[in-house]
Amino acid sequence: MKKNIALVTGGFSGEAVISYKSATTIDNNLDRSRFNVYLIDINPEGWWYRQADGSPVAVDKNDFSLTLSGKKIIFDAVFIGMHGTPGEDGKLQGYFDTLRISYTGCDAACSAITFNKRFATAVAGMSGIAVAKSVVLIKNNFTSPGEASAGLKFPVFVKPNNGGSSIGMSKVDAFTDAFGIAIEKAFNEDDQVLVEEMVEGREFTVGVFKSKGNIIVLPLTEVKAHSDKAFFDFEAKYQGKSTETTPALVDEAIADRVREAARKVYEVFNCRGVVRIDFIYNEKEKKPYMLEVNTVPGQSEASIVPQQVKAMGWSLKEFYTKLVEEVLPS
Repeated sequence: MKKNIALVTGGFSGEAVISYKSATTIDNNLDRSRFNVYLIDINPEGWWYRQADGSPVAVDKNDFSLTLSGKKIIFDAVFIGMHGTPGEDGKLQGYFDTLRISYTGCDAACSAITFNKRFATAVAGMSGIAVAKSVVLIKNNFTSPGEASAGLKFPVFVKPNNGGSSIGMSKVDAFTDAFGIAIEKAFNEDDQVLVEEMVEGREFTVGVFKSKGNIIVLPLTEVKAHSDKAFFDFEAKYQGKSTETTPALVDEAIADRVREAARKVYEVFNCRGVVRIDFIYNEKEKKPYMLEVNTVPGQSEASIVPQQVKAMGWSLKEFYTKLVEEVLPS
């Protein structure tokens, strides 16, 4: 008998636009011979399933069910295809945990910690994973750009502490007016801002997932932004302004260090499902620095994980089936 799968998308943040793109790819590649798929859009106006004729049906939030043509639909599992809040920061995961509904991806604790970049770097650093030096600014306690830069070496990255898709992120090369402007831009997205020293090196990003108890690292991707900003910002990610080489053209010794670090990050944060981990490899130190952990990595046509899955020799249908099978009740 086919399993009922809810594919959840949308969200309450600016990342919703990316969520819809990811959900389209996932929806097009979930195996309909094995799963009945129901696309659920969670947005500020409500939680909705849209029928074939376009009419919306509200989700019953008491048990996360649908009633269609008088029949109640109960879900065997949820595929989370939502970036930003509440699908990537642990809120939705906590809701499903309360209802005892299985879902793809990391649990509530892991999602909440990794969504907060400062918390994530603190956990990683205490676990022996290399991270860049940084400070966090709190909106109500922030005094001046000068205070924010104390003890840090430029260039720095300024970014919202909570969030993804590089929205609100800037690179600042020196302590000028641009630094204050970058802080203001990041505060427009979040009440907490992370200022982080830039680590020199090559940027690699890699998908990691668990299947049948085994941690599997997908082929590495090297990312090079086209602009002189030289970082993987929103435009580079989603508007084609970067070069992504998958699999990365890199010595195996370097690739091994990145893969080893990726496995360690996955284990330290107790990740589940597929995550994408970003690194800067410092060739002088021969060491990968963790930038961040994306617990709901993009699945759109422009996204990296689908590239890596294909480089592995799998179809997305095979890959998504593995992710769903991992969480289906036995």
